[in-house]
Amino acid sequence: MTQAPPSNARPDRDAYRDAGVDIALGNAFVDAIRPAAGRTARPGLVDSLGGFAGLFDLKAAGHADPLLVAATDGVGTKILLAQAAGRYRGLGTDLVAMCVNDIVVQGAEPLFFLDYFATGRLDGTVARSVVEGIADACAEVGCALLGGETAEMPGVYGPGVFDLAGFAVGAVARDRLLPRRAEISRGDQLVAVASNGLHSNGFSLVRRIVATAAVDLAAPAPFAPERCLDEVLLEPTRLYGRAASVLADEGASALAHITGGGLLENVPRVLGDGMRARVDLDSFVLPPVFRWLAEAGGLDRTTLARTFNCGVGLVGILPPAKAEAAVVALNADPRTASAWLLGTIERAPGPPSLVLTGDGDGWPRA
Repeated sequence: MTQAPPSNARPDRDAYRDAGVDIALGNAFVDAIRPAAGRTARPGLVDSLGGFAGLFDLKAAGHADPLLVAATDGVGTKILLAQAAGRYRGLGTDLVAMCVNDIVVQGAEPLFFLDYFATGRLDGTVARSVVEGIADACAEVGCALLGGETAEMPGVYGPGVFDLAGFAVGAVARDRLLPRRAEISRGDQLVAVASNGLHSNGFSLVRRIVATAAVDLAAPAPFAPERCLDEVLLEPTRLYGRAASVLADEGASALAHITGGGLLENVPRVLGDGMRARVDLDSFVLPPVFRWLAEAGGLDRTTLARTFNCGVGLVGILPPAKAEAAVVALNADPRTASAWLLGTIERAPGPPSLVLTGDGDGWPRA
């Protein structure tokens, strides 16, 4: 005989909610972000949010025989600074940029993006702010927000804690794929495109420096008193799609996104054996935020250049005859400026490498 449930039993849906997962709240959140996703519609988008999987039509997007290019990333411990400051929307831009910037340096056009938002208990206001930022960035680069997942996992994440991951897919014609290492020659020029801040790398070190220096995130930045320190540190990552397109059109044989690993490790990723990038630190001024981090953290130039972008967000490699024209083209458009000649390619035995030369204005001693 089946025993009747106790009189104080709640329906199953309430039991799940009491366990920490609110299905109704999650469904309401999906409905709330539909307008944001709708702003990212582009040719090739087949369906809206809500299905089991997202659909995208490559033919409708104008690609007959493309290679697909995929990337995934997160924003790391920058999330913790954003939580401390209560600034969340920029994290959405960071998430898209960290994925899409890795795609565009392959010569690809970003097609669609998916996000993963995991938390202990969904805070609709915070999550919506993040997704609005994701949609803003997707719209800027012409990338459809195809779908995503919002996961409530009490017990895995504590109160108020969340994490983000992003997934982007792009396409490139086979003859436009970068890098083309065989075309890179001794004497080719490095063209730099300026970053707009820390992007989303090195924040475990940034947080340690902030804690050791005992500075208030809400106070004026020691190096830029017109702005709060948290505002500077949380500046959303720059999107380099347009700049990458300009460099590719001007004849770049390779592009490097200066992401985790900084200047020292990212430029060599596009070089072949026996090639070395020579970066002239005298060609630009180290931005104040990096100068402050070096001084407050006691960082030498190698640590600085291996951890941060140091003011260089994107690097193109072009023949000398095309490099200056590329700089002019980039600087003619405020959306892609500023750009400059950063250094040269030379031959050197062994695996691909990079060497820093010059004293550099604001750089710590070698």
